[in-house]
Amino acid sequence: MKPESYCNNNVEITNEVVENIAHLAKIKLEKDEASAIKNELFAILNYMDVLNGLNTEEIEPITHVFDLCNVMRDDIAKQSFGVEDIVKNAPVHTADSFVVPKTVE
Repeated sequence: MKPESYCNNNVEITNEVVENIAHLAKIKLEKDEASAIKNELFAILNYMDVLNGLNTEEIEPITHVFDLCNVMRDDIAKQSFGVEDIVKNAPVHTADSFVVPKTVE
């Protein structure tokens, strides 16, 4: 299926569609918010139609708007803090480790 088939003026945005999107996004919508969301989603889909109509054949795809590259430093071992100095700031600790609540039974 072509991407442009997802975005067209024939898409009907119902309350059920809005509720499903809210459920997927794990957000709670009040009843009065649904109609505003429907209008916003319709405007977004209309804008996608505008973008789908643009000729991009001669435009090179990019992954980021800025020409970036990773700047790496040499990994050099050096003196660090001692274990005692690090754990002394923890609210609960043993001689050489942090004590945290159990998260998995």
